Amino acid sequence: MRLPAAILGLFFLSSVAFADEPLARKIEAVIDGKDYKQARWGICVIDAQTGKAVYERDPEKLIIPASVTKLYSCSAAMIAFGADHKFVTPVYARGDVSDKGVLKGDLILVASGDLSFGGRTTKGGKLAFVDHDHSYANGGLYDAELTETSPLAALEDLAKQVKAAGIQEITGEVLIDDRLFDSARGTGSGPGAISPIVLNDNMLDIIVKPGAKPGDRASVTIRPATAAIAMDAEVTTGEPGSATSIILNTTGATQFTVRGKIAAKERTHIRSYPVDEPAWFARAVFIETLRKEGIRVQAGLARAARTDFPRHGYAELQKVGEYSSPPLSEVLKVTLKVSHNLYASTLPCLLAAKVEKRTLGEGLQEQRKILKKLGVPVETISFAGGAGGAAADAVTPKATVLLLQSMMRRDDWPKFRECLPSLGVDGTLAEVVPAGSPARGKVFAKTGTLVWGDSLNGRSLLKSKALAGVMTTKGGRELIVAMFVNDAPLPAGAGPAREGKVLGKLCEILYEGGK
Repeated sequence: MRLPAAILGLFFLSSVAFADEPLARKIEAVIDGKDYKQARWGICVIDAQTGKAVYERDPEKLIIPASVTKLYSCSAAMIAFGADHKFVTPVYARGDVSDKGVLKGDLILVASGDLSFGGRTTKGGKLAFVDHDHSYANGGLYDAELTETSPLAALEDLAKQVKAAGIQEITGEVLIDDRLFDSARGTGSGPGAISPIVLNDNMLDIIVKPGAKPGDRASVTIRPATAAIAMDAEVTTGEPGSATSIILNTTGATQFTVRGKIAAKERTHIRSYPVDEPAWFARAVFIETLRKEGIRVQAGLARAARTDFPRHGYAELQKVGEYSSPPLSEVLKVTLKVSHNLYASTLPCLLAAKVEKRTLGEGLQEQRKILKKLGVPVETISFAGGAGGAAADAVTPKATVLLLQSMMRRDDWPKFRECLPSLGVDGTLAEVVPAGSPARGKVFAKTGTLVWGDSLNGRSLLKSKALAGVMTTKGGRELIVAMFVNDAPLPAGAGPAREGKVLGKLCEILYEGGK
């Protein structure tokens, strides 16, 4: 969507005084309600064509964005790499291969930053997602699901290529070269470790199914199956309709227990075991995958005996396989649809690697350059990571609208828009309005949630619930919307889904009254 320069010059010149007063009254009846006496709202809604303010509430005040942060990191990544960029992961043989297929040396997989690494790829070359992503399986917010894809698809493909290259046995090491950028920790929401190698989102899926009758042992399996991590599971089957409780406890660097009860006739439950050392995990599973392909591997699963990588790169080594990812737009789709913290947290590091830098901080500096060139007032916002949830993460509603406004002027906007959750349809917006909502499918927006436990009062403090994106009103008017509520104490037993529905209600008000 390209907008005339004359129109662009009008953006934000209108004030809230010119907003439609009946619409404003309906919005304020919600946001000034008794549930928000201690909270604060930041809202900016404009007409996408004229830039006229439709409604504003403190649009230039800093506010906690939660996962709306991902709009910024995903926009910067699409601009830096291009929507169609593919990450290629090569595998090299270091050493001679005998006429009997014995590699007298090492096999080295060079991590490229492929975030899905085959684990979500469908037969059509797209990335699959479910509304309740497995990366939130232990969060207690909703019941997680698994995609119907193989987490080992990339490794299985590479193992077949290695065998096709004539290698039947490897006498040396199997190594993962993860030096693309420096691993990072403590970036706010999401994983403990950010790495250039990602396998099954750097986690094991724990799949729990009830037995045939109460008292039976439940079935507990892991995905992907591996001997490198030890699971001790003892889960029983309870009476139908009884409470289900499944608890994971880490008992060592590579071992954990699963205890609890699952009700008879209950659906399958998913939990997750996060992997703290992604390169070690990928190496062990790659060795197992090579062996399943019939390749003998002398290296053990526990630890690499050595980790010496070629000093002068890989130009002189034999490439024996490579795996190419789907387009970046597919990764961004998963990132935004399900609010994938690991993917979003890694994006600034990939920006750093693209310009031959190494750290998360350097990546955020690159992101700043991109956003500034895009027209975002970067001096009015603050980020310490790519996913949201860091203490320093703060934006203004106006800056967020400006970000979307600028993205709408780009030729790749249609692809970016397709990455956003659709109200009442999919992703994190799937359940925030009723099935019969008139605004269903009319809003494409990123959501955000950040909540802390208030132990003093036995309740939760909603630090942020947010929504930012674009919508089409009943009259066909296109709006750009950024809505945030911060610091709302929730009643005991209430969760952030309540405010999600409130944001959905505000979208319905804008749909009906935004003309």
